[in-house]
Amino acid sequence: MSFRMRSASKALSALLATAVGLLPATSASATSSMATSHSGSRVPITFWSAMSGTLGAALGHLVNEFNSSQSTYKVNLLYKGSYSTVLSATIAAVRAHHAPDIAQIFDAGTATMMYAPGVYVPVHQLMSEYHFKFSTSQFIGGAASYYETAQDQLDSLPFNSSTPVLYYNRPLLAKAGIKSPPKTWTQLANDVKPLVSAGAKCILSASGAYIMWTDMEQFDLWNGYPYATQNNGYDSIKNVKLLLTAKPMVQHWDFLGTLSKRGLYRWNGTTNSTVPFFTNGTCAFYDNSSADINEIEAGAKFPVGITQLPVVAGNPAAPQNTVVGGASLWALSGVPQNTYRGDAEFLHFMMSVSAQDYWASHTGYVPVTNAAANHLHKVGFYKTHPSDLVAVLELTHKPPKPWTRGIRLGYLPEVRVDEASAIAAILSGKESASSALASAQAQGDKVLAEFASQYGG
Repeated sequence: MSFRMRSASKALSALLATAVGLLPATSASATSSMATSHSGSRVPITFWSAMSGTLGAALGHLVNEFNSSQSTYKVNLLYKGSYSTVLSATIAAVRAHHAPDIAQIFDAGTATMMYAPGVYVPVHQLMSEYHFKFSTSQFIGGAASYYETAQDQLDSLPFNSSTPVLYYNRPLLAKAGIKSPPKTWTQLANDVKPLVSAGAKCILSASGAYIMWTDMEQFDLWNGYPYATQNNGYDSIKNVKLLLTAKPMVQHWDFLGTLSKRGLYRWNGTTNSTVPFFTNGTCAFYDNSSADINEIEAGAKFPVGITQLPVVAGNPAAPQNTVVGGASLWALSGVPQNTYRGDAEFLHFMMSVSAQDYWASHTGYVPVTNAAANHLHKVGFYKTHPSDLVAVLELTHKPPKPWTRGIRLGYLPEVRVDEASAIAAILSGKESASSALASAQAQGDKVLAEFASQYGG
């Protein structure tokens, strides 16, 4: 990781620590003494988001629906930039006593938020205080487990949720004589020769920015392997160690590195999109988020197939379950008291069947509640859109085990940067998988130790 990125992360850490010191309360009833009531006929609710473009438009539609459904509150949706920008801006605003009422925080920022008491109001507590029906069991497995506490309670509301799937070029596989997409990584390796003979210039690509999520974190979860000790950080933030040098992980990256040396794996770093490698017909397979379904199907010049991620052949634990990526909605502390009921009403609306069905059917994200998923089944959405069902089946394949609930690591964005450096070294042939992963693990363990030192008490 560059000094610049480390410094930025440390600055955010210091900012968060200051904010925690300033805001000791986590109850919706106990707000900062600096907060004042809003005036006007409708109570304004400020909602900071990282959604723009078509996703921002879909989110705006839901906000407008809520605003039209009642006359007491008005949610004001504000686009604040990238996920990282929203996180840092939110912490800074809390520190300055000008926090938004609700913020959309990405999955990698979950542990940082959870270990910042006083910065947020736990959503389960907010719903309880205002008597809205709310429980973790209302949400689908891989979505609930990512944001739940050790007491099986949700601190934030799962919202825009996706999981990795395997996209494939149907005509190319047919030309190669491959009757079905690979269920195991061994089968995918066996498909290399016929695909190359059929004219494939590339076998596989994966997410540009989040290859660490698809091929490290989710690789372990889907196969039932632990990604880190302490049940991936759920049990404690102390003495957490990464498990990147476990044999299956090393073998996986050995395989990808071998493909890359042959020019059959394409990835150009975390700042470049890999979608064109697949949609232009170069790569036969593409391992990326289910949230990209609409973009990929619209951009591809061929019929696209979508299936579940491959598993490690001979692994009796696989497939297990994937978990969500994306973001959740957090209610923040230190805002005027008369906004909290509005927060609760809006979040309750956002988990409603109508809101979730609209969001899932217009964006490619999964419905995060069981009720919404069941309703989409009932009305035949998954019959006409079978590709959208793949992610739901992965997230709910088996009930999460203690080590497949999610990745609860502090400073996870920093850990991912170290992993990205290792991936670049492997795919460029500069380092072996075992050496590069060992280096990323050592650097990541230092980052986790820093987090534990600051927030472990």
